[in-house]
Amino acid sequence: MDAEKDNKTITINGESIAPGEQKSVELGIARLPTGTLIDIPVHVFNGKKAGPTVLVQAGLHGDEINGVETLRRMLQEKKFNVKKGAVMVVPILNIFGFIHFSRDVPDGKDVNRSFPGRKTGSLASRIAHTYASQLLPQVDFGIDLHTGGSQRHNHPQARYTQEDPKSKMLAESFGAPFHFASKLITGSFRKTTFKMGIPTMVYEAGESMRFDENAIAFAMQGIQNVMNGLNMFAKSELKEESASVHLEYTRWVRAPRAGMFIPQIANGQSIKKGEVLGLVTDTYAKKNKKIKAPFDGYVLCINHQAVVNQGDALFHLGR
Repeated sequence: MDAEKDNKTITINGESIAPGEQKSVELGIARLPTGTLIDIPVHVFNGKKAGPTVLVQAGLHGDEINGVETLRRMLQEKKFNVKKGAVMVVPILNIFGFIHFSRDVPDGKDVNRSFPGRKTGSLASRIAHTYASQLLPQVDFGIDLHTGGSQRHNHPQARYTQEDPKSKMLAESFGAPFHFASKLITGSFRKTTFKMGIPTMVYEAGESMRFDENAIAFAMQGIQNVMNGLNMFAKSELKEESASVHLEYTRWVRAPRAGMFIPQIANGQSIKKGEVLGLVTDTYAKKNKKIKAPFDGYVLCINHQAVVNQGDALFHLGR
C-alpha cells in the first residue's frame, strides 16, 4: 500500500472517522432490565496516511481484566497515535460480564462461543453479531487479550492459527515469552476472523479477576511491537529481536488423585523430563502423589486451586 496516499475513512454505527481523526464511538448492543442502555466503547485512531487497520480488544470474557487495564493505560499514555493506518481499541467487549464479574452474559452464554452471531439470537449472539458486522469488515489484523480462567494463571503467551501464516507473524512480532499454534474453537472470535481472512492472535496472561503487572507490561510492549512491525508510526522505533520461544507441542498434566495440590515449580520456568512439578496429598499426611514432567519443556500455566479432584488440569506444559 502506498504510504503517500491518505488513509481510508472508518465508519462505525453511522459515525465517520476521517484520516487524521481520533474519536470514541459507542456501539449500542442492548438494555438492562432497568432500561439502561449498554454500549461497547470503541476508540478509533485513524492515521493520516494509508496503512493497515488493527483491532485491539479486551474483556471478551468479562472477568478477564488484565487486558482491560492494559488498554486503559495505553489510552491514557496516548500509545495509539498512529501516523499510518488505523487502530480500533475496545477495552471491554463483554460489558455485561464485566459489571457482573462474570465470564459470560446474564443468560449464561459465552460471547466467545457465539460468533458470528445473529441479529435475532440470544443476548450473546446479538452482541457478537453487532460487533462483527460493524467492525470486522473494516479490520486487517486482530489482537485479542485474554487471561487464564478462575485459579489458572497463564504465563504470558501468544497464540496463533496454524493455517494462517500471517497470524503467526503477529504472534512472533508481539514478543511474549512463548508463542504457539492453538486450535480454532467453533463460535470463537478467532475462528470468525479466520474465515473472514483477518489474521488474529490471542494473548493469554495472568488469571481472571486479578491484575498482574508482568502480564500487563508484556501486553503493552507486545501491542506496540506489532504496530511498529506494521510500520504504523512516522518513524519505527528500533527494538531488539524477539526472544519469544516457539513451542511445537503443548499438553495439560492432570491430577492423578483428589487431594491438596502443592505446586513446586515456578510458572514460565524450563523443566526436565522426570522433574517433580508438584504434589497431590491427602489432609492427613499419610499419602502423597508426585507429579512429574513428562518431557523437557516449559511451564505455561499453573492451576492455583488448592483442593483438586482427580483429573483436574494442574499444569499446562509446552516443548
